[in-house]
Amino acid sequence: MMCALLLAAPAWSADNDYRMGTGDVLRITVYGQPELATEARVGESGNITFPLIGNVRLAGATPAQGEAEIAQRLSKGGFILEPFVTLNVLQYRSQQISVLGRVNRPGKFALEKVSRVSDALALAGGIIADGADTVTLVRTRDGKPEYRDIDVIALFKPGGEASNVLVQDGDIINVARQPMFYIYGEVQRPGAFRLEQNMSVVQALSMGGGVTARGTQKGIRILRRDASGGMQELDTQLADLLKKDDVVYVKESLF
Repeated sequence: MMCALLLAAPAWSADNDYRMGTGDVLRITVYGQPELATEARVGESGNITFPLIGNVRLAGATPAQGEAEIAQRLSKGGFILEPFVTLNVLQYRSQQISVLGRVNRPGKFALEKVSRVSDALALAGGIIADGADTVTLVRTRDGKPEYRDIDVIALFKPGGEASNVLVQDGDIINVARQPMFYIYGEVQRPGAFRLEQNMSVVQALSMGGGVTARGTQKGIRILRRDASGGMQELDTQLADLLKKDDVVYVKESLF
C-alpha cells in the first residue's frame, strides 16, 4: 500500500525554490523580443551566455533570481527599457540525492525535475514491507549535517504538503526498518509484528490472533528495555501504548 501511494505521489510546482546548477538546461525568453529567445546549458563555470549581455552566472540562483539578473543587465546596458524575462528549467541535471535503507532500489538518483520527499521515495521504487513509516532527511548546511524526521503516512493526509519538503543536491533520505514488538504466551499467533503508530495492547492482542481459550486478558505483562539496557517487567492496561521492542506476555488463566 505504501509503495503504491508513493508511486502515485502528487506533484507540487515549485520551480522558484529550485537552485540551478551545472548541467541544467534552461529556456529564457524576453516578452516582445523573440530574437532573444535562448536555450542554454549551465556550464562548468556556472554561467550561460545570453544575447547582448554575454556571460550570466546562474549556478546557485533560483529561476526567479535568474530572471531578475538578466532583466537588470538588459536594462542597465540600455538594450531594453523594461524587460520582462521568463526563465524555465527544461532539464534538471545538476542535482543528485541518495535514498538508502528499506526501499526497493536504494542508491543515488539524478533529479531531473523539481522533486519532493515523496518523489524521491518513488524514484527508489517505494518503501518495502518492513520499512518504517517515518523517514529521515539528512541535509548538510554550513558543513554540518541536519536531521529531519518525516512522517510518510502524514504526507498523504490533508495538510501534509507542508512536510513534503523539496529535496536538494546532496540530500540523503534514509528509510529504517519499521520498529517491531513481540507477543508470546497464550495467544493464537505468537511472534514478532510490525509496531504501528500509537498501537495499544489490545491492538497487539488482535495482531496475535487474540487470547487462547486457556489465556486471560487479566495480568498481561510487558517486558520493556530501560535506558541502561536492562529489562523491566511492567503491569499494563489494554489501552496502554506499546513502544519499540516491547515484549507482551499473556498469562495462562488460573481457572
